[in-house]
Formats: sequence, structure tokens, C-alpha cells
Amino acid sequence: MGGKPLLAMNILACPIKTMKADIFREVIRGGLSKVEEAGALLVGGHSVEDEELKYGLSVTGVVHPDRVLLNSGARVGDRLLLTKPLGTGILSTAIKGNLAGSEVEEEITEIMATLNKIPAEAMDAAREGGHQVHACTDITGFGLLGHLHEMTAASGVSARIFSGQIPLIPGCLDFVAMGIIPEGAYTNRKFYAQWLNNASQGDDTLEMVLADPQTSGGLLIAAPPEAIQVILDRMKEWGYSLACADIGEIVEGKEGMVELV
Repeated sequence: MGGKPLLAMNILACPIKTMKADIFREVIRGGLSKVEEAGALLVGGHSVEDEELKYGLSVTGVVHPDRVLLNSGARVGDRLLLTKPLGTGILSTAIKGNLAGSEVEEEITEIMATLNKIPAEAMDAAREGGHQVHACTDITGFGLLGHLHEMTAASGVSARIFSGQIPLIPGCLDFVAMGIIPEGAYTNRKFYAQWLNNASQGDDTLEMVLADPQTSGGLLIAAPPEAIQVILDRMKEWGYSLACADIGEIVEGKEGMVELV
């Protein structure tokens, strides 16, 4: 939303009866590394005993009230930039089922551990250069389909996305074809199907990827074409290595609708 993180506090649930304390220390160490990478300070936290390992961060930051980015400002003519490839939920399910190897695990771990810092800073650079960025959201539990629907519904517009331009993690389509699909993807697809017009030859496999819940997904940015290009150029210049792409456009139509072509 355009904010800069300043302070973070750990929130840790520890199954101390079934896990060694070394695991908890590694979790905290990993979180600290990301807090530092984000440019914030870790100032403490809370831990409790629980039956399941859980970890998160409570973060405080700042943003100028005139520069807050919402998901409700997309305008007709905007392009849509997705900054991370899709498929982490599907591939995580494949890993849990012992159907994907260590290479897949390493790849999706790198994707999930990559902060959205560079794309956010690239957006800020574009805005500092006089370009408009109209809306932004992150892709998490509702998948690309759900979060794009929320953006278009809040903005009173429709969206058109191009199936051939959506960045995907290699292998995720194959696992969908095998039926290796997280429950959340089924739930998302069922709920958001009423707002999806699939004109891409009825590709149900891709629909499922669009509904796939993402852990630490990328940003979805709506901005004029020239601003999108500036953001992409800055990301490349600053060494951003993940697959990202201009995947579609904001169009006139029934608010909240997403057309896949």
C-alpha cells in the first residue's frame, strides 16, 4: 500500500513437546533476516506453547496519507503487472504428497522468501518520476482470480487477462492435470467462478492455477502502460530475478468481472 516498515514484533507458537528448541531458533533467525532485509527493526515479540508451529510478525510502518495505494483505484486503460509467478500452493501440495523433489522445494522456497521490496520501491520510483500508479494489492489466499476480482469490484471496472502472459512456476500445470490441487484452490474457484469469463478455449487447468492460494505472493499493480514499463525497467535494473509480466488490462464492463483470453 506504499508503506515503509519500521518496527516488527515476533509472534511464535511452539509445540515444545514434539519439536526441538533448535527449530524455533531457526524460525526466529529466518524471520530476523527478512526483517533486516526489509529495512525494519525487530523490537521483541511473544511466544506461546501450542500443538502446531506458527510464526508471524506484527509490523508497524508509515506512509504519507496522500500516497496510500489501495486496491480500489484501477482505471480503464491501465495495464496489470504481476510480480511473482503463480503455483506455490499447488507445488506445496505436491511436495507434501512426496510427488515433487528437492529442486521444486528449493525453487518455491526462494519465491516465497523473496520480499516484495524491489517491486514496491520500483513503484515508488515511478511515482517520484511523475507517473501514476492507480491501484495495488498482493496475491495471497484468494489467488490471482480472487484478488483481481476484489480490485475490479472496488474500482467499478472489469479486467481482461491474457493466458499466454501469466508467469507460472514450471511444473504446476502438470500437477493440476494429475489432480494435485490444494483444497483452497477448489474453494476459490467455486466462489469466484461467477465473476470469471473464460474465453481461452475452456482451459480448466489454468483456471485452477488462477485460483491457487499463494503464500507470500507477488504484487498486482494497475497503472498506465508507461508507468508499468518504468516499474519493470527499475526491477530489472535493481536485480529482481523472479518471473514477472504485464498480464492484462483494465477495461469497461460489469464491475468485478475477469475475462481470461
